[in-house]
Amino acid sequence: MEKLTEVLSSPSHDAFEMGGYAMYVWPSFIVAALVMSAMVIASMHSLRKAQKTLAELQQTAAFSSHNEA
Repeated sequence: MEKLTEVLSSPSHDAFEMGGYAMYVWPSFIVAALVMSAMVIASMHSLRKAQKTLAELQQTAAFSSHNEA
């Protein structure tokens, strides 16, 4: 029991408690991480879509330039 008391009163445990505001701080960190992850995923999806559109346009341009010659 004495070991548990030492662990719970250690400086690292105090850091996770955030001075009594851990109930507000940690969920905020989680929400921010989720939002940033969603933004990265959305950006990657948008990039892939733009790259696909560019490839299609380049292929169309190459095809039309061969037909004109």
